[in-house]
Amino acid sequence: MKKYQILLIIACLTITNAAFGQSFKSSYSRAIGVKLYPSAISYKKFHKSNMAFEGLGYFSLDGFRVTALNEKYMAIDGTEDLSWYVGYGAHLGIWGEKGNANKIAGIALGVDGILGLDYKIKNAPLNISVDWQPAFNFVGPSYFETGWGGIGVRYIF
Repeated sequence: MKKYQILLIIACLTITNAAFGQSFKSSYSRAIGVKLYPSAISYKKFHKSNMAFEGLGYFSLDGFRVTALNEKYMAIDGTEDLSWYVGYGAHLGIWGEKGNANKIAGIALGVDGILGLDYKIKNAPLNISVDWQPAFNFVGPSYFETGWGGIGVRYIF
């Protein structure tokens, strides 16, 4: 059953990727900052005019989680610096026992999706985004997570 779910996800991503044109061109190429709720360090780099890689590092007192995402950006008609994006990726999380972060209590490995809005502030080297990042763990707590994502603020360089 899991094989069919994975094949279905890959097929949907392929169709989604082919369905959208490449007329969008980002107004920035690299940005670094934070994403709030849950707190993360965010690095975004466009590798094509409408495709970006985003790396996220979530840190807490009992562990960490790293996420890598590939995002496709599309223009919103009638707006200059506002776009929407959709993408996919993977995550790895490791956390320790409560009160003893040196002893590993769990590992999470899974896939992520992302859907959001991205705004480049005019005449300022800042980018703001808001997104939803659902995830599914294959290793560790094997369940669907809906609480990732949030508001991102990045410095453009």
